[in-house]
Amino acid sequence: MADELLQRLVELETRLAFQEQALAELSDALAASRVETARNAELLRRALGELKQARGEFFADPAEEPPPPHY
Repeated sequence: MADELLQRLVELETRLAFQEQALAELSDALAASRVETARNAELLRRALGELKQARGEFFADPAEEPPPPHY
């Protein structure tokens, strides 16, 4: 009976150790994912800013253009 309980205890401790390791790995993966997401968000923000700037350079504001010659 005592051997059986000891075996179960060892098995539970082993499972707990594996679960703690898996949890630590998942936590590390989540942290890396958050860093990557923040980096991608910053890249997207910069790209959108550059696109807005480029759009302004390629397409003039209609309010700034002179009226057509037939006016």
